Parts: sequence; structure tokens; C-alpha cells
Amino acid sequence: MAKPCSFADCLRPHLARGYCRNHYHQMRNRGEIPRRTAEDRFWPKVNKTAGCWEWTSTLSPTGYGSFHLAKSNRPAHRVSWEMANGPIPDGINMDHICHNRKCVNPGHLRFATQKQNSENLVGAYSNSRSGLRGVHWHKHKRRWVAEVQHNGARVQVGYFRDAADAERAVIAKRLELFTHNDADRGIDANEVRKKSNV
Repeated sequence: MAKPCSFADCLRPHLARGYCRNHYHQMRNRGEIPRRTAEDRFWPKVNKTAGCWEWTSTLSPTGYGSFHLAKSNRPAHRVSWEMANGPIPDGINMDHICHNRKCVNPGHLRFATQKQNSENLVGAYSNSRSGLRGVHWHKHKRRWVAEVQHNGARVQVGYFRDAADAERAVIAKRLELFTHNDADRGIDANEVRKKSNV
């Protein structure tokens, strides 16, 4: 059962700050309840650790934190970056260096284009049957195919008898074509943060 309103003799259910809807709005309009800032609402929803700062509230369907601000839902990691560093330029994505979608630590984020953001992946896609990113079995040729997605097109690297050879070839091609494929380059997330001076 909902708690009753804290206002004297009011039996309506509590909505916020201990008051029912009518008394809450009445007191807020009179200035007796100060409006909370975005920061006041944002940071209690974050679990800060020595590494990632995990978002503990609403998530988008894709697993990113979601925060209601200025009458719309915004990605929580972008809000966190802007609180720490100022506005994000139009058309710029934020890349999670740590690969943790719930993380809102500004030190784990960097500017990236859409293409660069999609380059910074770890492991295979969720629908991969081989378990290797860019490697799949060609049943007619009876070989492993190595492919890279680059600028909206598939770049075929070759056919291989052994999946490990196909994986080595596809990594070599990504190293040639990509700039933000940290895992392929064996770059630790901490190194990337130091280099980007975030």
C-alpha cells in the first residue's frame, strides 16, 4: 500500500518527496521544494568503482544507460561526458574504450565517427557461428571465408582450410583498414585512455 502524503491531514498517496501530486506541485511552485539539478538526479543512479562507473537505472533496448533530460531520454554516457567536458559536437559518437555499455565514466569515453565506433569491438558478433569475427564457413567451397566490413562494403580477404588461418588473415586486414580496433592491436583500454588524455 502506498505511503500517504506528508502534508497535514492529506490522505492521498505519496508521489514524490513525501507529498501527493497536488501538494508536491503546490509546494514546488511556492519554492518550498527546490527543483533538483540534472547532476542531483544523475549521480545517485551511478555506481562508481575504480574502473567503470556503472549506470544502475533505466537502460535503452541496446543496453546503454538512459537519462531523462530536457523533456527527452538521452544516452547516460553522453550526458556524463557533457557534464564533465562540455557539449559533444554534432555528428560525433562516443566510443566506450572499456566496451561496457553501462559505463558512464567520462575517462572511458572518446570521440569517434560511426565507423570508428563500430571498429572498436571485442570478439565475434552475437550471430557468429564460428565464434570468430569476420570468419564463417562456406559450405560449397568447404573453406573458411575471411571478410571485413569496411565503409559499408564487404572486403573479402580469402578462403582458408583452417579457421585460425582465416582469423589471422582477417585481423591483418582490419589492422590495415581500421584505426580504432584496439583489441586487434593488443592495446589495453588503460593505454588508450592515457593516449587520448581523457
